Amino acid sequence: MPAMNLVQAIQSALDFKLGDDERVLVFGEDVGLEGGVFRVTQGLQEKYGERRVFDTPLAESVIVGAGLGMAVAGLRPVLEIQFCGFIYPAMNQLVTHVSRMRNRSRGAFTVPLVIRLPYGGGIQALELHSESMEAMLAHIPGLKVVIPSTPYDAKGLLISAIESEDPVLFMEPKKVYRAFRQEVPAEAYRIPLGKASVVQSGTRLTLVAYGAMMRVARQAVELAAQEGLSVELIDLRSIYPLDTETLLESVKKTGRLAVLHEGPTSFGVAAEIIARVNEEALYWLEAPPRRITGFDTVMPLPMGEQHYMPTPERVLYELIQLHNQAE
Repeated sequence: MPAMNLVQAIQSALDFKLGDDERVLVFGEDVGLEGGVFRVTQGLQEKYGERRVFDTPLAESVIVGAGLGMAVAGLRPVLEIQFCGFIYPAMNQLVTHVSRMRNRSRGAFTVPLVIRLPYGGGIQALELHSESMEAMLAHIPGLKVVIPSTPYDAKGLLISAIESEDPVLFMEPKKVYRAFRQEVPAEAYRIPLGKASVVQSGTRLTLVAYGAMMRVARQAVELAAQEGLSVELIDLRSIYPLDTETLLESVKKTGRLAVLHEGPTSFGVAAEIIARVNEEALYWLEAPPRRITGFDTVMPLPMGEQHYMPTPERVLYELIQLHNQAE
C-alpha cells in the first residue's frame, strides 16, 4: 500500500474519477499546464487531455457559473478555487443558483458539482490566502461542506463527493498538504459524507476538531494523557451534514465537550455543535462546553499568524480548565 501525503491522495482520487467516468472534468486557474498552485493536479492534463483538464481565466464567478451549467447538463465538474478567500466573487453563483437549483426545479435538476478550496492559515501567505470560511459556507442551505484531515480520508471523501448528486465544497487544509504521509490504498474506496470519525476513545472529555486542527488536537491529547486526562478525540470530517449522533454518543459518555477550530469564535462551527449538544444532551453535561478557536478578527499577515492559530499548549490549558471545572 503506497504512502501518500494529502496532495498525492487528492490527486489519486481525481485520477481515478477522470479515468472511471468520462463525465468528470477538472478545471480552474492554472490547474492544467502548471498542475495547480500546489501541484495537486500535476500530470492530469497530460494524461487526460485539455478537454478534460483545463485552465480558466482569473474569474471565480465564471468558473463556478460554468461548473453549474455543466453539472445541470449532466457532467460532473470538479472546480478548483485557488485559495478559499478567492471564493467571494463567486458567492452570487453559490448562493443564488448552485445551492438552490434542486429546490428551484423541485428535484428536476441536480448539481453534481465539487468545488475544491485550499483553506486555512499557517503557511505565511498573503491577505485572502488564509481564510477559514467553513461556517459561513455551511450556513448556505443546499451545500455540503467536507474537510479531510488525513490523506486516507481525503481520497475516500473526494471520491464520494464527486459521486454525490449535490454540490460539495471540498475544503483542503493546505497547512498539512505535505506535512506527513499515510498508507492509502491505490485502488478506489469511499468514505460516506456526513460521518465523523472517533479517532481515539476516552472517558473524561470529548474534543472535536477537523482539518489542520486535527494535528494540533492529536498533540494536545498526547500532552493531556501525560497529565492523566483521558480525552476522546473526534474528527468531524463533514461540517455539513453534521454527524450529531456520534457527537451526542461521545458527550453522553464523557460529560464534557470542547470544540477546536481555526476560524473565528463567533457564529462558528463550535457554536453550532455546542448548541446541538445543549439541546439534546444537556443533562449529561458536567460542565459548560468550551470553544477553542481563532479570534474574531481577520487572519493576520505572516508575522502575526502564530498569535492567531490555536496551539497544542493552548488546547491543553483549556482541556485542563474544563476538566477541573467539572470536578
